[in-house]
Amino acid sequence: LPRPAADLESLARECPGIEPLCLDLADWDAAEAAVGAAGPFELLVNNAAVAELQPFLEVTREALQRSLDVNFGAVLHVSQIVARQMIAQGVPGAIVNVSSQASQRALRDHAVYCSTKSALDMLSKVMAMELGPHKIRVNTVNPTVVMTDMGRINWSDPQKSAAMINRIPLGKFAEVDDVVNSILFLLSDKSAMTTGSSLMVDGGFLVS
Repeated sequence: LPRPAADLESLARECPGIEPLCLDLADWDAAEAAVGAAGPFELLVNNAAVAELQPFLEVTREALQRSLDVNFGAVLHVSQIVARQMIAQGVPGAIVNVSSQASQRALRDHAVYCSTKSALDMLSKVMAMELGPHKIRVNTVNPTVVMTDMGRINWSDPQKSAAMINRIPLGKFAEVDDVVNSILFLLSDKSAMTTGSSLMVDGGFLVS
């Protein structure tokens, strides 16, 4: 999804080897043109997501469609583009899809979010099965609440956040680096025998 121009300019200054692209990943034609021209690739992280939080009885068609387009459809499409390039180059690769603890635990007001993340987990397993013969590994990281801008918006209410933190044995939400380090592991040769797996970065939430 589009990021503010200032963020992209800052990223370009900090990491001169990176070329930022600003586009709506839900627009398949735009993604095909931009990502298809940006290769070749050896690694891919699918991180774009939206969290449309609504009670089940109030879920709107618009929220459902936007969540499906971004949380699921965009991952499928961008992964297709990149994996085809990897196969054409004949090089091994690794794909990491950023999922959530919400893929495996029901959360109030998260009917659409939980469902799209569950779908993402299964998509990743099918990708791992079909892309494995091409030496392309596919895994997910499944964080608890992460202190990103989106995380702060949805979990800024102390009463709401306290109820969640009380269910996390480590007693805190994740920081961005907790997720980044897990992604780096799954991208690296240190996880060369790992594919089709979900790495929980949840502070123990799912065992509580």
